[in-house]
Amino acid sequence: MTLSPLAISALALLNERSMHPYEMYQLLLERHEDRIVRVTPGSLYRTVDRLTADGMAEATGTGREGNRPERTTYAITDTGRTALVSRIREILREPVNEFPTFALALAEAHNAPASAVCADLRDHLKVIERELSDIDCLVDKARAREVAEAYWITADYIRHMTVAQQDWINGFITRLEKGDLPWPHPQP
Repeated sequence: MTLSPLAISALALLNERSMHPYEMYQLLLERHEDRIVRVTPGSLYRTVDRLTADGMAEATGTGREGNRPERTTYAITDTGRTALVSRIREILREPVNEFPTFALALAEAHNAPASAVCADLRDHLKVIERELSDIDCLVDKARAREVAEAYWITADYIRHMTVAQQDWINGFITRLEKGDLPWPHPQP
């Protein structure tokens, strides 16, 4: 069985310590990992159920805090730990085509007027600026708390990829506006 991105995240959390799915969900949000994996409470509960059915996680107990509902705590199994490390290494070795929607929009952008494409991309750049600011803030907080870089290296990777995208978009806009790139729908 191939582990989904959410299954990888769930097993990685259980590899840290035993916990219940709602705690896992809160921790993913706290760590801003919802930027790299799509997660909802329901999807996480279903993923933990599937991991348990597949022998990669196991229920270790049930508890209740105050008047909250009873919660089952889960732990990773040896099978889960092996699958986790194996899948991480597989992804690191072999590039995956993730079919990004932005690339699709660029591929079909010639269907819109160049001026509209430039305006839309400028809006995109504003979002990128906010994302970069958020990433920098998160990294600064991690450093201030002396969190080892190995735990937030993804932020550095995402920042570099985002800056590369920002640079490319700026160059593309310049080419369109200068007329260096022939366009089926030129500027009015």
